[in-house]
Amino acid sequence: MKSLSEYLNWARENKVAIGHFNISDSEGFKAIKEVAQELNLPVVIGVSEGEREFIGLSEAEALVKTAQEEGSAIFLNADHTYSIENVKKAIDTGLDSVIIDFANKPFEENVRATKEVVDYAKAKGSKTLIEAELGFIGQSSKVLDNLPDGVSLETQTDPDEAQRFVKETGIDLLAPSVGNVHGMVKTGNPKLNIQRIKEIADKVSVPLVLHGGSGISDEDFKQAIEAGISMIHINTELRLAYKEGIEEGLKSIEIAPYKFMAQGVEEMKEVIRKRLKLFNNL
Repeated sequence: MKSLSEYLNWARENKVAIGHFNISDSEGFKAIKEVAQELNLPVVIGVSEGEREFIGLSEAEALVKTAQEEGSAIFLNADHTYSIENVKKAIDTGLDSVIIDFANKPFEENVRATKEVVDYAKAKGSKTLIEAELGFIGQSSKVLDNLPDGVSLETQTDPDEAQRFVKETGIDLLAPSVGNVHGMVKTGNPKLNIQRIKEIADKVSVPLVLHGGSGISDEDFKQAIEAGISMIHINTELRLAYKEGIEEGLKSIEIAPYKFMAQGVEEMKEVIRKRLKLFNNL
């Protein structure tokens, strides 16, 4: 099976994007796996610090490893990790990728911390891809009344700083701020800055990752992929679909969890299927 790095190169060459979906339990994993197999597409499963504390990092890894052994192109990412210690733990575990998120820190501190974990991975001979964020877009996967505090046009990633950041840290993937925000804003998410994506893509050699995909329009997604985005994160949309599906399931007379939660799985599959088809021009 191809590595995640090889699939990212494939995505860049074909002007498509790999879907990244978060889970916190086996139902989420089931939904992602079944749609990925149905469409025969690579996907990345993300577990944030809170999510992996709930499901268990080794448990999530076991689910993904089993799927890989069965021939599925499913990869595991330690999503938004806010301490160097926890990034190193993900590297030691042998995950496919990990995100160090110091985006709300000063530029030099972000560089220093990110370079430390990149150097650590290299010293270990690790194949774990290191991703970092440059430009703050918030930190929660929720439905929001307003834009997250601290997010504005001024926090969008500067292309020259992006070039310097990648060069000084040696990261494998870059997550920029280009009008995207974590969570879904009730009044509507901002439009993406497609021109900024193009400018950053022209300045850096590594794949670009779009975080905060929930709530973004289909047209913005298409333009972002054309401009240089190679992976897109979806979480809040999945959480909403899962919750709504479970609420429907609980209205039934079923008492077996796998039965009353089945509608939650199906609702998640609908979101995943729609997004993967869009990201891959299907």
